[in-house]
Order: sequence, then C-alpha cells, then structure tokens
Amino acid sequence: MTRSIKDAVVTITGGTGSFGSTMAKHLLTQGVGEVRIFSRDEAKQDAMRHAIGDSRMRFHLGDVRNEQSVIRAIRGSDLVFHAAALKQVPSGEFFPMETVATNIHGSANVIRASVEHQVKSIVCLSTDKAVYPINAMGMTKALMEKTAMAMAREFIDSDTSISVTRYGNVMYSRGSVIPLFLKQLSDTGGVTVTDPKMTRFLMSLAESVDLVKYAFTQAETGDLFVRKAPASTVEVLLQAVARIAGVENPGVDIIGVRHGEKLYESLLSSEERATAEDLGGYYRVPLDTRSLDYKPYFEEGLDLGDDSASEIEAYTSHNTQRLDVDEVEALLHTLPEIQAYLAAR
Repeated sequence: MTRSIKDAVVTITGGTGSFGSTMAKHLLTQGVGEVRIFSRDEAKQDAMRHAIGDSRMRFHLGDVRNEQSVIRAIRGSDLVFHAAALKQVPSGEFFPMETVATNIHGSANVIRASVEHQVKSIVCLSTDKAVYPINAMGMTKALMEKTAMAMAREFIDSDTSISVTRYGNVMYSRGSVIPLFLKQLSDTGGVTVTDPKMTRFLMSLAESVDLVKYAFTQAETGDLFVRKAPASTVEVLLQAVARIAGVENPGVDIIGVRHGEKLYESLLSSEERATAEDLGGYYRVPLDTRSLDYKPYFEEGLDLGDDSASEIEAYTSHNTQRLDVDEVEALLHTLPEIQAYLAAR
C-alpha cells in the first residue's frame, strides 16, 4: 500500500531529539500539511520553534507515559513517527524501571492511540541494542518491538500500518562519540576511549530519515526494516576524526567498557535474517502471523526454504563492510555537521 506524505498531518514523539528534529525538517521540505512535535522538554521545544520558524509546526507538551497527553497529540494525525525513548545505556542500568515506563508502556500508549484514532501509518524507532540485548535499554527496546508486533497481529485488519525501523550508531547524533572526540581533541589534544577494537555501524541522520520515509509510505503492518551500513572500529574512527581536527598524534586514554556496553552492534539476529527479504539497501523482516496453535508446526515445521537459522550469521558491525581510515574520513566529510565544523575553523 502506498501512502502520501504530501499534505499529511505528522506527529513526531520525542520530536526535539536528533532523529525527531531531523525528520521534522525533512518532512517540511516534502510538503506536509502539519508537523506536530510531542515531547516533555519545553525549553527544547521553544528553541526548535524559533530555529525552524515554520507555521506548519505545532508543539505539544506531554509525556508518552501519560496516555491522555498522547491522545491529544495524535488525534487527527495521518502519520506518527515514534522516536521518544530513554536511550542512554549506562543510566538505564541504574534506573531500569524508568526505562521500562517510557520505552515499553509509553510506546504501547502511542501505538494504541494511533490505532484507535485511525492513523494511516506509525513507524517506531528501535536500535541495534534490541538484538541479543545485554542491557536494560536494549531489553526495553526489544519489548517495544514485541509490543508493536503483537498489536500488528491484534489489529491485522485495521487501516493502521504498524512498523519498526532499527538502526545502529548514527553519526553526529546527540550524545554520539564524534562530537565528543572533536571537543576532547580541541580541549586537550587527546580522547577517552572505552575499547579501541569495538566496531560500530556508521550511518548518517539523512540516511535514517530515508528509511523512515519509506516505512511511512510502503510498510505492510508488522514489518521491521533495517538499513544496511558500513562499520569501523572505534580506533579507526578516532584516527579519521583526528585528521579532520588537525591533530596528528592524539593521546588516547582507554577507560574500559561502560555499564551494559557491547563489543559490536547487531542489526539482525540470525533468526530474523533467515526470514528477511533483501531489498538491496536494506532488509525487510515480515510479521510472523502464526497463531498460538502450534500443532501444525509440530507436525510439519516452519518452511524457511533453502535457509536455516543455524546456518545464517547475524548481521553485525563485525561482519558488514569494514571501512579503513581514508574511507571513514571521506564519509565524515559528507556530514553537514563536519562541513560546518571545518567552515568555522
């Protein structure tokens, strides 16, 4: 089913964050009728209101934990992009129930309100940390995905498409390592690194927006989308950032792995990859529509074609295309934030 973005009313939860604000700016260029920013931070909303200055923007103060504030924002929307979440891994380890309240219960409020108010398409933002999760943030995002899929099954005949997009590391997003490296190099000429051998996917905010836009317009309910992306080690990324900063031999202080941190990112489990459709630039994992009646599968099994999950690798930052320092530096030069940084020097 193809849906139109032009003239649509779009609600973005967590709309003042890196994903949400980038999505809002992009949608305004696509001829949307209205963009509703739903978040709990009035200072960020005010800053965004003045920075964008577009009469099609509407700002709704509220929290995804509060069902009534969610309903007020979503009622009358055509499309919903659900980006609101607690995302910091270490803080999630210390306050897991806060993460549960926002990432699971809050997400359920958003999805339910979208179905009840006949939204055409809701796209939920997830993370690599939901695959084989080892930390509270990843576990709650995994359960957010399960909640979305369960509601997709429950409302399979609804006019509302419920889909999930899953991303790895997004370059220069709020709290990411690239702006931190640049600041540290500027302040001291050295950086702090958890583990130089860690690998991370490298994806721009613009690339993430493209996939969400595709999901808005094309997703069948229950679809999960993953965008393919190259990766590098943290050590290679640091060397590329140091070149851009003009620092030849940066000092490196290895501080060790933080609470709940993983050595590499996984965007698809081997089980998901066994059923995924390769669409070229990304993977689509369709909804598992089996019921709780497992008797047919005990007798016949689930047909995976020529593939078996036991023979398929997960899609990770260890086994995707690996970039060297020159390639990472070239990639960084395509980022508007890096271009602005270099222009200001």
